[in-house]
Amino acid sequence: MGLCENMRVWRRQGGAAAFRDVVGVMLLLLMGLGSAQSVPPQAACQGAAAPQNLSQPEYEETAKEDTGVGFMAPLVQSFLHTIQPNPFPADLILKFIRSFNEAVSDQEIIKETLVYEVGFLVCIAIGALYIVLMPIVGFFLACCRCCGNCGGKMYQKQTSAIHCRRRTLYWSAFVTTIIILAGNICMFRSNEALKVSVDQSPVELSNAISNINTFLTIVPQQVDSVVNESYRTVDEVTENLQAIGPLLGKEIQGRFRGTLDPALQSVKLLDHETVNTSVQLNNLNSSLDQLQSSMDLIQANVTAVRNHIDQTLSKPECIQCDKLRPELQKLTVDTTVSIPSLNEFQSAVDEVIKADLQSQIDEVEDYFQSIPQRVTNETKDVVQRSKQLLDDIKTQISQVTSDIPLSGLTDVKENLNQLQSDINGAMPHVEKAEDIRWAVGVALCCLILLVVVCNLLGLILGPMGLSPKADPTKRSCTADCGGTFLMMGAGISFLFSWLLMIVVLVLFFVGGNSYTLICQSWSDGQLLKFLDTPGLYPGLELGPTLGLKTDINISDVYKDCEENQPLWTTLHLYEVVNLEELLNVSKYTEQIHQQFENTNITLSSITLLSAEVKNKLSSFSTKAEDFDTTAVTQQMNNISSINLNSTADKLDMLAADQTNAEIQTGLQNDARVLRQIQADIETTIIPQLENLNSTIKILQSTAEKINGTVGEVLSKVGAAQDFLNTNTTQIVKTESRQFLDCQLEYFITYADWANLTITQEVGRCEPVARAVDSAETILCAYMVESLNAFWFSLGWCMIFFIPSIIFSIKLAKYYRRMKDSDVFENHIIMNHIPRAQMKFT
Repeated sequence: MGLCENMRVWRRQGGAAAFRDVVGVMLLLLMGLGSAQSVPPQAACQGAAAPQNLSQPEYEETAKEDTGVGFMAPLVQSFLHTIQPNPFPADLILKFIRSFNEAVSDQEIIKETLVYEVGFLVCIAIGALYIVLMPIVGFFLACCRCCGNCGGKMYQKQTSAIHCRRRTLYWSAFVTTIIILAGNICMFRSNEALKVSVDQSPVELSNAISNINTFLTIVPQQVDSVVNESYRTVDEVTENLQAIGPLLGKEIQGRFRGTLDPALQSVKLLDHETVNTSVQLNNLNSSLDQLQSSMDLIQANVTAVRNHIDQTLSKPECIQCDKLRPELQKLTVDTTVSIPSLNEFQSAVDEVIKADLQSQIDEVEDYFQSIPQRVTNETKDVVQRSKQLLDDIKTQISQVTSDIPLSGLTDVKENLNQLQSDINGAMPHVEKAEDIRWAVGVALCCLILLVVVCNLLGLILGPMGLSPKADPTKRSCTADCGGTFLMMGAGISFLFSWLLMIVVLVLFFVGGNSYTLICQSWSDGQLLKFLDTPGLYPGLELGPTLGLKTDINISDVYKDCEENQPLWTTLHLYEVVNLEELLNVSKYTEQIHQQFENTNITLSSITLLSAEVKNKLSSFSTKAEDFDTTAVTQQMNNISSINLNSTADKLDMLAADQTNAEIQTGLQNDARVLRQIQADIETTIIPQLENLNSTIKILQSTAEKINGTVGEVLSKVGAAQDFLNTNTTQIVKTESRQFLDCQLEYFITYADWANLTITQEVGRCEPVARAVDSAETILCAYMVESLNAFWFSLGWCMIFFIPSIIFSIKLAKYYRRMKDSDVFENHIIMNHIPRAQMKFT
């Protein structure tokens, strides 16, 4: 009964009424049980196909959070969390959305906005100070050096600590340059990551839109699948009703066969034994006739010999012949071979043969073989009406899709298709703009790299060409070139750093607020809760749109879709359609019982064996029991005991005493004839007696069984007849009820399956949540994180430009060729010690 699993999609009262009517008609068609208890569907419930599982589509892979900016993302996010620790400003944004012009002029709102953005404002103020001071400081430094101040005078005083200072400045400049180089590398990487993100975003968006389109396409198909399954249920029941004769008739036949077949089989066996008995009786009669004919011939021959012997013994010349006369009186053959009860037994067998038991069996078989056709004929009209009602149900079911609000899916698909078209149309412009942005980013990265290269060349060439003990005015060109590169790096830093800081501030404000206001709130669910604000956007109020009693929050929908919940629970469709009430078949049961009370499938009664046939069988059994072969056995024993040879021997002995040759010859001839007759008896009569005896034994054995066989037949036939007389009506009712319950179970099981499918399988909306996650990944993980990593890396470089400028300018003087020299001498004051003088006298 797999087909029975499909009906809960019938939601309209019209569909329920049609369902009720067709079930009622089917019950009227098949049953008349009244208050009889239902029986579980059995073998009549056949051919039901299991409902097909709903097809689940294949979805495209969605965007994964792998931006390629490495450790920069958490570092930037940590920085942004530090400068913007405030929660999501839902109320403030609502004020701007609902009345932007008034919010812009409202001082309180402006103050609230500035307080919220205070972290960004402080950073922007620092950046603005950088932008203002950097070119001013550079200008005054340049003017000061041109005037020979601030290290502009090409003179370097030589002291004892000069080498220590040079090394300190060298390693400070080197470390600063490496830090700037690291930031520059991050700039290149984040710039490339942003390009890759922008290039991949259309593909990822297309996949997300395609997944949603697939989801929107499969939902109506799944609903249609449930409806089509109901069509299969209706068609299956229609086919079962069309084949009601073979299906129900076969079940009715099966219930009768258990009792009827043993009875019919016993009658068949009795018929076979009766025919066999008749054949054996014919064989017996033939053997008796043959034996009687032979015995008559023997008797004639014996009589002729006896008469001749009597004539011979009567002659006067016969010596001592009178003593043979007693023997001559014994010379006779009992030719009477008969069975007294054979004729009565034969008559009883003939009566049973005339009754033609096989025709009785065939009549019963034909009757029961006609049951399917009887069922078909008696239910023809009501089946036709039921089929019409089933067609009406199918028409009603086709309207079920209107109960589930699926029409809006078409509009959404059209909007998505338009969005996809807009994305495809904008792609050339986006690609062109991205190429320009990427080129500008590369130029900015190269500008920073130029400063790094100048610093590195200065740090390499300066020490390479420097001779610490050489006169500063005589330093090598290599060392002088290294100092020049350091000054170039500082000059480029002064020249472009303030412009780069402008880029940092703009990208910082845009990217930072994009992360804090959109990405962060999107990630922690605050953005979706904000979209749930009543009245924010009329189109987002799903509850009134779907006609629900309660409102549906977008955040709740997203949460359910993350758990891959069906649309039934996600959109609260149970508030629109009450499947349980609509498909509650039990409420129609009482009305159905009232409709089929006066409807029955009736089978006319049949008599297995008539009373006359039963009497003949009883007579047959009695005659078989009375069949006695004792007399014929005795007769056969008498015949087999005949011995003419003894009489012949006595004749020979008497002949030997005779003097008269004629008498002697006559007696000898009579003795020879008697021996010949005895030989004929042994060669002819004895085999016939043996054959007759064998036939009698077989017939007697058969006759002994007949009594038990007839008794078994009468017992089984009587039981079967009583079963038919008392249970036929109830069997028809029970099997009809089982058949109908099966058809009803088709719809009940289908209703359970449809209810389970619609409430738990149709429209599992995980693709929608995945599409939203893809949009978040594309916007935040791809673009915003890459953009934030770029300005953070650029700002990183701008900050370290300051120490780089300081260290580079100070270090350059240790490598550049000076115009004025200064010699450091280690003077030791020598005091003259007077020598002793000797005086000579």
